[in-house]
Amino acid sequence: MRSQRDPAKAHVAQRRDVEAKTQRKLGEPAVELRSDVGADDADAIEARLALAQPGFRLDLDLNVPGRGFTALFGPSGVGKTSCLRAIAGLLHAPGWLRVRGEVWQDDARRVFVPPHRRAVGMVFQQASLFPHLSVRGNLEYARRRVPRGQVRVDFDHVLALLGLAPLLERMPEHLSGGERQRVAIGRALAASPRLLLLDEPLASLDLRRRAELLPCLQAMQAELDIPVLYVSHAPEEVARLASHLVILEAGVVRASGATADLLTRLDLPLAHGDTAQAALAVTVLAHDPLDLIARVRFEGGELLLPSAAAAPGEARVVRILARDVSLTLSRHGDSSILNILPVSVLALADDTPGHVMVRLDAGGSALLARVTRRSADALALRPGLAVHAQIKGAAIG
Repeated sequence: MRSQRDPAKAHVAQRRDVEAKTQRKLGEPAVELRSDVGADDADAIEARLALAQPGFRLDLDLNVPGRGFTALFGPSGVGKTSCLRAIAGLLHAPGWLRVRGEVWQDDARRVFVPPHRRAVGMVFQQASLFPHLSVRGNLEYARRRVPRGQVRVDFDHVLALLGLAPLLERMPEHLSGGERQRVAIGRALAASPRLLLLDEPLASLDLRRRAELLPCLQAMQAELDIPVLYVSHAPEEVARLASHLVILEAGVVRASGATADLLTRLDLPLAHGDTAQAALAVTVLAHDPLDLIARVRFEGGELLLPSAAAAPGEARVVRILARDVSLTLSRHGDSSILNILPVSVLALADDTPGHVMVRLDAGGSALLARVTRRSADALALRPGLAVHAQIKGAAIG
């Protein structure tokens, strides 16, 4: 009796064959398809897309959570925007794409869901609002296009989340850059998307406007059950917003994983230079209204940091730049430094000329310290050595 072939394995084999043929037509070597394509992961965004153009090649192997913010990070020209456009269906890259259990593209089965049926919200660097419509009109335009029974986002919630109520009667020409971006994001949310794609929405804003919009994006992450793919080349945005991080280099995924882990991996570019930093998830324990200091707990202990307001139980993500961490072999109590943590050295790597980047373990949380080579030699820093990390409270962002 002839045994039946596993349909999932047969489907994977068929996809491999189709994709290999596609690559040969492009004059490129065949790309190996991931073997777990048949796996049942209804809460993920998965893609295997390949695109060859003159002077550029995208070879995307993506598997990220279908919840929260995922950042696509890398310098200009590595394929971040092309990735978003392919996921939105605006650019056809051969391969397959599945979003939270829904197949949006599968060239092996000749499946390609057109952009207007993917229910994707997309916001670019420059907000493209309808100039002849007020803020209310722009938002209502998006809301009216949502079919009955497919409303996933409450309109009033969007207004409150992004602070749009005071702007409703204004015309786009009378909005600041930050306000325009808030409206653009609000319009994308009013369309009740299954997936939100943000292509460097803060890049064209000055520091003040960025500071206004960041809290809105953080609130979105906390309150909305819509996955977000967020393109950025700004480490600060990645650390503050993203729970998952994908690092792109030359059109391919260099690394993918939890943001806190990838920020401190010494084999990756984010862990080097003046902007190297760690991101810690903390919970507020107490707040002193007199000196405006909050006491917070993280996996490796407690920290004190300036905070104008904080409520016990409040969850935050704080950033600690490597350049703001100093190391000592013994604890010094007579210091203005508020935070002195017992840590151990995990690894060291060369950094900028004359400097060493040190990866530290603080009770299960990773920190970075950027010290001079002379200091590293004087302390005889090496993996396994117990030291103390000194962090000024004012330096924690």
